[in-house]
Amino acid sequence: MFLVGLTGGIASGKSTVSKYLVELGCSVVDADLVAREVMLPGETAFRRTVETFGREVVDGNGEINREALGEIIFRDAEARKKLNKITHPQIIKKMLLKILMSFLKGDRFVVLDVPLLVESKIWVRFVRHLVVVNCSPGAQLERLMKRNDYTEEEARIRITSQTPLSEKCKLATRIINNDGSIENTRCQVREFVEDLKKSWSFNFYEVCGLSYIVGFTSCLTRVFIATNKAFAY
Repeated sequence: MFLVGLTGGIASGKSTVSKYLVELGCSVVDADLVAREVMLPGETAFRRTVETFGREVVDGNGEINREALGEIIFRDAEARKKLNKITHPQIIKKMLLKILMSFLKGDRFVVLDVPLLVESKIWVRFVRHLVVVNCSPGAQLERLMKRNDYTEEEARIRITSQTPLSEKCKLATRIINNDGSIENTRCQVREFVEDLKKSWSFNFYEVCGLSYIVGFTSCLTRVFIATNKAFAY
């Protein structure tokens, strides 16, 4: 089994591509969904976030107000770093468990849908393919303003808080252009999945070799070590 990294920029269409991959039967671990799970009331990340940013980031239902928290972290780089230190270790642990479950099911590959895949530098070294969903700066700005009802200034603040898509594309092994029609994007995704299925790799049920199990366990251990170093206080 091997890992495929999927990333992009805010409003570039990464979530749409991720949805297509699921429809095509791919195993996808969505970091955004995992991030929501670790921020549920009662979770460690929820408690530490409230302790750090105060009750104003909690809504009337006792859950994290993502808009209120977003206003803080997108305007303050230091606040963003604090939140990342709280949430990222918890997110990575849950993602590792999901990867392990896919491995035990015999999946040939797992797609890691991670918005900050390049920025975090945690997963990049472990993926065989790095896929970037790209679009023009103008399309990205327009989509974000329309989707979230942001002013141009609010949208630009969020876009500039991330690594530019042009820089991410330089690291990509595959670029999916999302400037065209929906069908054009679907076609690119289908072609990529077919290429992935042709990729040679060990599979648990095909080989069931001890050496591969040891190698995969070693890979997970390296991720844990890298995580601890990256988020150590």
